[in-house]
Amino acid sequence: MSTTQAARETQAEHGTEAAPAQSSGWSVDDRCLNCNIARQIAPGMIGFKEGGEYGGLSTVIRQPETDADVEKMYMAAHACPTRSIHPPADQWDADSDPYPKPLDEDGVVWLCGHASLQTYGATSYLVRRPDGTAMMIDTPRWRPALARRYEEKVGKVTDVLVTHLDHVAHARKYADAFGARLWIHEDDLHSLPSADHIIRGTEPVEIGPGVIAHPFPGHTEGSTLFIADEKYCFTGDAFFWSNSQQTLEVAHSVVYQSITTLAESVARGAEELTFEWVLPGHGDLHHLPADEMRERMRGLGRRAATYPAEQIDYGAVRY
Repeated sequence: MSTTQAARETQAEHGTEAAPAQSSGWSVDDRCLNCNIARQIAPGMIGFKEGGEYGGLSTVIRQPETDADVEKMYMAAHACPTRSIHPPADQWDADSDPYPKPLDEDGVVWLCGHASLQTYGATSYLVRRPDGTAMMIDTPRWRPALARRYEEKVGKVTDVLVTHLDHVAHARKYADAFGARLWIHEDDLHSLPSADHIIRGTEPVEIGPGVIAHPFPGHTEGSTLFIADEKYCFTGDAFFWSNSQQTLEVAHSVVYQSITTLAESVARGAEELTFEWVLPGHGDLHHLPADEMRERMRGLGRRAATYPAEQIDYGAVRY
């Protein structure tokens, strides 16, 4: 594919005709759905619109000043599920898409980017295994070209792991494209009846060497954490790092099963689980030493036990 053709495809993919950007700088159009992914990737440059801390949409609060800033803005733009983030004059470089992108220098976890509107912009991940294969945790939006790119960069994907029922979009398509096993907990199986590997009950299940599924009910009945190498914890929507609270938090205003059950899962997990990275579907990623992460989990368990049951309100999430 030529550079010009690749640039045109990138522009078309980001809906520039439907929502033109201002030519004076980076901008966010009004299709933003407050999924938080761009604010997470480019903090200090993309923030809440009109000063709203909760429930507000995103806007550019500062233009990028360095090459590193520009890279973060492109990361946010290529992750945004509504393709709402636009560079100046909507000029997209053909090589501006950084995904998949390694989380850190270890190169074990990779960010998929390209969040899907059908998962409300959930972050998805690839975790590389020592034998050169990889596993996908939740899924980005579906494109055959993305599936090919992920395997070219990270390795043969052997398993697609779904954390819970509202992250099932595209899972079957990715599993078929990779020839991978597709996993979900039995209590959320109704949302993905084609899954061929089922996690049952409440006990941990080994997915592969070093990767363990931990049933974690509360957000949904079948919510499941996946922990790799006792270091990386993929939490789905069970809990996340809250930038505004500067600690672990649950989305207590978005609980489909029971906040009481979720609080019990957190309290139990604080004693049974070991990890250093919290890697959620929504909310911020964060790294702490395992002992400190355990203490944060204990504190969250105590707080969550005091949260009342609430009506579903996405705008009240304390990102």
